Amino acid sequence: MSIKKYLLPFKTAIIFSIVMFILCGLAYPLTMTGLGRLIFPSQAGGSLIYVNGQAVGSSLIGQDFTGPRFMKCRPSAVNYNTYTAQDKADGIYKGIRTGSDNYAPSNPKLWARVEADIKSFLVANPTVKKGEIPADLLTASGSGLDPHISPSSADIQIPRLAQNSELSEEALRQIVRNNTTGKFLRIFGEETVNVLGVNLEIVRSLRNGE
Repeated sequence: MSIKKYLLPFKTAIIFSIVMFILCGLAYPLTMTGLGRLIFPSQAGGSLIYVNGQAVGSSLIGQDFTGPRFMKCRPSAVNYNTYTAQDKADGIYKGIRTGSDNYAPSNPKLWARVEADIKSFLVANPTVKKGEIPADLLTASGSGLDPHISPSSADIQIPRLAQNSELSEEALRQIVRNNTTGKFLRIFGEETVNVLGVNLEIVRSLRNGE
């Protein structure tokens, strides 16, 4: 067998690999990215939310709100990847990640975390009884980044928000309605409230003196 015939299979494999690399590794991703930016520019760019020309977050990612005038998100094992410079210095910052603790229902750490969240919520919302707290305010999402809560979880926080933000309860309920997404095709899923959207609108309302 000549060297040329011996190397022919390798030549074919190399050429095929190069062609597939160009098609699948360059042409396809670039084409899909270009079409995405052309047809869905906001979604392709990360669904970013801008205030005064500056990106302040994404409508797909929650944030950790601690102020009493702001609506609370669901618990997050990754703290919504929100950390301060002091957290980094103290070693609390664990890097950018997603996910949950994945504790079993019988895990004492889960019970301790839920009990602590219940206590904290009742202190912040004195008009609410323990049995009235919606389940999603005590359970983390699978990613730990979901910015959405149920309408009932939003509604139960309205009295606290009204007391601390100086906005009326009706104004706050309208803000919640503005940031509520209905069921997909009115059939699938559930209604959800985007907490980041609510809190940004609260800030805008306070600045406008509403």
